[in-house]
Amino acid sequence: MTNYEFNLSMQELEKRTNKDYLITKKFLKADAPEYLALAEGDKIALRHLCKAADILEKINMQIDNKHNLPVKAFLEEEIKKGNKQAKLTKILFEAQKGVNAVDTMSNPIYLIKGIETKLGKGVYPEDLSKEEFHSVLLRMLKDGKIDEVRGILTQRSMVVRAAEDLAGIDYVDYFSEDFAKMADELEQAAKTSTNADFNEYLKLQAKALRTADPMLDAYADKKWATLQDTPLEFTITRENYEDEMTGTIVENEELSAELKKYGITPIPKDFLGGRVGIINKEGTEALMAIKKYLPTLADNMPYKDEYTQTISADSDAQQTMVDVDMVMASGDVGEYRGGITLAENLPNSDKLSLTIGGGRRNVYHRQIRFISDKKKLQERLDAILDKEQHKYYLDEADHWFTIGHENAHSLGPKEGSEKLGKYRNIIEENKADMGSLAFVDLLTELGMYTPEQRLQIIVTTVTDNFLKSKPVLSQAHRVRTVMQNKYFADRGGYEITKEGKIKVNIDKVVPIAKEMLSEIVRIQIDGDFNKAEKYVLDNFVWTDNMELIAQKLQKVSKALNGTLETELADKLLGKQN
Repeated sequence: MTNYEFNLSMQELEKRTNKDYLITKKFLKADAPEYLALAEGDKIALRHLCKAADILEKINMQIDNKHNLPVKAFLEEEIKKGNKQAKLTKILFEAQKGVNAVDTMSNPIYLIKGIETKLGKGVYPEDLSKEEFHSVLLRMLKDGKIDEVRGILTQRSMVVRAAEDLAGIDYVDYFSEDFAKMADELEQAAKTSTNADFNEYLKLQAKALRTADPMLDAYADKKWATLQDTPLEFTITRENYEDEMTGTIVENEELSAELKKYGITPIPKDFLGGRVGIINKEGTEALMAIKKYLPTLADNMPYKDEYTQTISADSDAQQTMVDVDMVMASGDVGEYRGGITLAENLPNSDKLSLTIGGGRRNVYHRQIRFISDKKKLQERLDAILDKEQHKYYLDEADHWFTIGHENAHSLGPKEGSEKLGKYRNIIEENKADMGSLAFVDLLTELGMYTPEQRLQIIVTTVTDNFLKSKPVLSQAHRVRTVMQNKYFADRGGYEITKEGKIKVNIDKVVPIAKEMLSEIVRIQIDGDFNKAEKYVLDNFVWTDNMELIAQKLQKVSKALNGTLETELADKLLGKQN
């Protein structure tokens, strides 16, 4: 076994694992009423689903960083010897689900000395530079190895060296043993789960885990996106925010031109997550209120005649929505790295299921959005928000905004964003935010929101857009908030009072959001990397006012890292102490 050197001192580890510095999100407890109310067959199925998600975590750790599993084994051995430094390091390792991450201040966290974060994470050879990557692909294309290059540049492949070349191995083949075990668990769950639709999905997904065929995943995705009235939730999330290597291709004009000649679109690699939960019917009913308005929103999108949208303005929205009481979040979906996912709209636009008539599905994570400390929230408002506007701040309004954000992912251009390279995710997340905010007035007119809720959404959204620190460019979800803050400040959407508090100019916010949405959609339609880069860099400016508010936020919250407490999942997996 490899011996590693700890990177964080005992003093630093003790601080970061202290409850004041470590945010804890509590998932369902072992005796949760939601669990106890399940039919016996669903309880049995839930155990198998947790086992499947646990296996998926092992797979994604290898996709994330080639050292994750050896480091995990090292920490476990050291803990057996009574090594306290290993015990504290393991708390952070399990929270961020890997050896490297960023904290809530956007500072890099390296748990072990000498292990760096690579552009290609664990998906590409560790010693592969961007320059070598580009040159090898060019040479292979010129040597006529077109299919081999196509295999390297799918979102499903692990890339390895093959003599002087590179080769792509579909991840189902690369991790075949573990995926087969996952498939076994899903098939076992389908034997006892009480919902026929859900069981059909589990069987389709199990089949896709046994054979490396993207179309099998497409069939599973298509079925998953129709699920609405099921007791249980299980998702394999496949998103490509982490791969920074593939996106560099658009920066190489010669390589991009060669790939275009052969009809090869380089799509960043998927990272995998597992979500297990119990559907909350009351919360789901509240979510569904927006569905009837989605075709109208599609009809009001900027430049709507220039592209195809997932949601059509002249038909029923192919969009299901569920609110989920969380049991487990593994792999990519459960990593606490600077923050954690509140909700997801899947499949993403690069997925095959959308080309065979499939729709999309929004899943919202109840326990992650819950505010556990109302006193802290009030401290934050007292520190940063003008006293006159406290009455408009409502933490539930953040959930309403998130609903708009997730649905806005289904609006606008459905394809072509790969041309925006490393800026594609920043632009897309920005679009989703502005889509949510731009339609607040329209949805108020249509009766979705009351006038009071309109005020609450606008003030809460602008207030929550302020961060504790300047993010790094790879943090798409955070970079876009800085861009919006700069954009809104320049146009009078808010001001900072002489007392150093945010004052939202409420009636300016929606028109400004519409303006920004229009600019973003134009960039997505044009698919011009240089325009995207200019737009991001022009707006990604950390201003003195942002720093002023950040300093206040840092005083209110010491939190640096976060973790999940999953009592029910631990019991079902036999992991309880």
